[in-house]
This record gives sequence, C-alpha cells and structure tokens, in this order.
Amino acid sequence: MRQIAPKLAGVPMNVLGEESEGGDARQARSEPGISLLAAATTAFMLLNGDGDVVTAHRLMTQAIEDHSGSGSKSPTGIFEAVSTLFILNTFAARAELWAPYHAAVRRFAADLPAELHLLDQAFADPARTAAAVLPQVDAAIASLRGETDHLRILMISSTAHFTDRQPGCREALWRVVREVRESSAVTPLITALEHLSLDGWLTGQWDKAQEQADECLELCMAHGYLLQTWTLRYRQALLAAARGEYDVADALTAKMTEWAAPRRIGQAELAARHVWSVAALGRGDFAEAYQHAAAISPAGVLASHVGYALWVLLDLVEAAVRTGRQAEAAAHVRAMREAGLSAISSRLALIVAGSAALAAPGDQARGLFETALATPGADQWPFDLARVRLLYGEWLRRERSTAEARVQLSMAMNTFRQLGALPWQVKAANELRAAGLAISAAEPAWPRILAAPGMPEAAPLTPLDRQIAELATAGLTNKQIGERLYLSHRTVAAHLYQIFPRLGITSRAALRDALDALDGPEHDE
Repeated sequence: MRQIAPKLAGVPMNVLGEESEGGDARQARSEPGISLLAAATTAFMLLNGDGDVVTAHRLMTQAIEDHSGSGSKSPTGIFEAVSTLFILNTFAARAELWAPYHAAVRRFAADLPAELHLLDQAFADPARTAAAVLPQVDAAIASLRGETDHLRILMISSTAHFTDRQPGCREALWRVVREVRESSAVTPLITALEHLSLDGWLTGQWDKAQEQADECLELCMAHGYLLQTWTLRYRQALLAAARGEYDVADALTAKMTEWAAPRRIGQAELAARHVWSVAALGRGDFAEAYQHAAAISPAGVLASHVGYALWVLLDLVEAAVRTGRQAEAAAHVRAMREAGLSAISSRLALIVAGSAALAAPGDQARGLFETALATPGADQWPFDLARVRLLYGEWLRRERSTAEARVQLSMAMNTFRQLGALPWQVKAANELRAAGLAISAAEPAWPRILAAPGMPEAAPLTPLDRQIAELATAGLTNKQIGERLYLSHRTVAAHLYQIFPRLGITSRAALRDALDALDGPEHDE
C-alpha cells in the first residue's frame, strides 16, 4: 500500500507521486480538497523528518474532520487523505487509532475505490475480517491479468499480505517492475519489489527475496524515502535470522528500531520482535522466542489490528510447548480455530493443524500432524512445511516410529539445506542422528577444517568455533566471549548450540574433554 506514499525528496509531493499544488497546509485551508492533499503531504514529511506517527495521525484525522464539517461535496483529496490515514494506522500498530479511519471509510464510501474497501478488510485486522472478503480478494487478483493501472495493481497486491495470495499477484508485480524501470517513477518500483520480496520470503525464494530487498533499500536511500527503509531492513533481518546470520540480524533490527522508535512507529517494534523470535528459535532459546512472539500477540489472543500475529503463530506455540507452557499453547491453538484462520489460506491451514498437533495430547498428535501435511497447497510454503515436518519427525522419534521419523526429518533437512536455513538444517540433522541415521548421511555440509586425526567423518570446528569453545571452557559467559570476539551474546549462543552436537556432547562441562579428544594424543606431547 506504500505506492500512495508521497515522494519525500526535494519538492513536496502528494500521495500519488505528483507535485502538490499546496505545499503549505495553512495556505491551503480555504479549499478543502487541497487542504487534504497538503495534510497528507505534511504527514509523510513529518515522519520522514523528526516528527512522529501519532502527531501525523492527529493532523490527518483533523483534516478529514474539517473536510466533513465543511459541507463540501468535492471528492478531491479524499482518497489520498483516507489512504494516508491507513498507512499511519498501520505504522502506529495501535488498535485505538483505527476508529477515525473506519469512520472515514464509512463517511466517504461513495468517493473511495472498491480496492480501498477491500484492503481495509483484508489487511487492517485480518484475523477478524479477512475471511469474509476472500472471494472478492480472489476476484480482484484474477482481474490483474492485463491490468495497466499500477496503483490498482499495488493496492490489490497489498490485500495478499496477510491472506497469503502473493503468488497470484506475482506476474502483475513483475509487469510493474518492468514498465517502471523504463521511467522515473521510483515509488511504484520500490513498492512492487517490496511485495515481491515478501512473496519470496513466504514461498522459499530466499535469494530472490534478498536481492529485491537490497535493491529496494538502495532506491530508498538514493531517493530519500527514509520512511520505508525500516520495512526493507526487516525483510533482510528476517532472512538473516532464518539463515543463522545472527549478527547481521541484530545490526539490521538495531537500525530499524533506532530510526522508528522516536517516531513511535510501533509496527517496527513488532517486526523486530518477529526477527528475534525466529532467531531465538533457531538458537534453541525457546524462553526468549516465547517472550518475543507473545509480545506481538499474547498467548490465547490474536491481537487486534496486528497482522504480524498471523506470522508468529507456530513460533509462539512451539516456544510455549518447549518451555512447559502447555495451557498457553492450547489457548493459542483455540484462538486460531475460533477465528477460522484455516479458511484464509493453505499456509494458515498448515500452521493451525501443525500447532494443534504440537499442543495436543500424544494420542491425538499423529492425526493432526498428518492433517497438516495433507493440506492442499502446503508445498507452496516450504519453510513452514519443513518446520512442521521437523516437529512431526521429532514426535515420531520419541514415539519410537524410527523409520517414519527418518522420512519426515530427511525431507525437512533437505528443504532447510535448499533454503540456506542452517540452524534448522542442524536441528534436523541432529534429530536424524538421534534416530540412528549415519552421520555421513545426515550431517550438514560443514567445512572440514579441524577434524580429529583418524576420524575424517567427524563433525569439525571452524577456527571461530574453536575460539568460542576454548573461551567457554575457560569459564567465560556468552556475554564475555562476545565482548572478547566482538560478537553478540546471541551469536555466541548459536555457535555453542551447533558445536555441542558436532562434538557429541550436551553441556559446557564436557567441552574440555571433547576438545582434547579432537586434538588427539599429539597435542599433549
């Protein structure tokens, strides 16, 4: 929906990317339509500068109220004003701020395009309102074939964000990219690439998602679109977290929150929490993962007007189960079912059934896992599907269904390897070893640098791994090791989490003997 943001570099621009006729809101108050355009431009300039989203929201709400009270029947500026208010609400991530927007949509219904009404239902509070408009969303996406209006394409593509219909918008978005690259209209190019990057993340095209996010960020920095930089760093950070590049993820989320916090952009905090949740799950720090996922949407609640709640469903349930919060896990599954999330998309149907299996009593888990994996279209979402397979494989191994466990774990590990999701690949490999599969068949492709003499198939340590392990044996904490090696404590924890199974140990106390065994008897001479 960011196509309607103004061009924020140089001359003030209105929300359609054309020069505003009234650069000063005070000078434009005599004409309601121009006043709305000026207010929209000013709202974005506030955020791109040193203002904050709540102040911008107040300005935009007042401008719309003034227009309503003026008795003017002119539709000029109404779409720009209402859509700007939509963006401000989204960035603020505060449910109470949505009331003026919904009132404006009702008040000016006849003057607003149908796509904005659809976006309101599919995006603003998807857990509660998206299911009712899915037929209209599907019809709108189908209508994009041959569509030439870039704004309409991008508005309809925005309805796919939380309804998981990105693949249906792909062709139209690439058409926007191709056509806009030949012109100077940067804003639609940024928006189309950002939507494609989200598509790539969800559908497992992670390298493409990275390239698109990188290009978007370069364009934003080059053209002064600072307001959108945090959303692109979020996409980059999420990919880094899933791949185990924790220092990169930390640096990106730090930039996100440093810029967004003074502007009270609450959505950036939710986005950072999502990144931290994924990173914590990859490291096996389930207490931290629960903390971050629950901050987005508490256990048993699908937070109002928080679409990100639909992206951390499995995160929260898995973290809850692994930290002994069975009641909270069951409550969250119940909330998903009561909201009818499975009807929204195949991804959500997969996630709901997989979460239910994870939280269910043992005699019910198998059937629920099988239901999850049988979800039509589940293979469109490889990372989510592989996570469910991993959880099912773990459950089967514990139930001593070893042959079945190996099948699920092998499929999960292969997907994680293809994605480059190294922490998850390691988890699956460890489970396969526990299921009795030979190390040479299950082991991820670690660089073989310090293999023990006479043991070419042993899992090696990289030089950095060795440094971390030796400092840990010396009694340093993760924080102290990080300070010594200029790493974050999270990255140190991630390395240790991967080092232990590669040395065949489960605790710090066993590290010294494992390192001595790795070096062999020649080390002592």
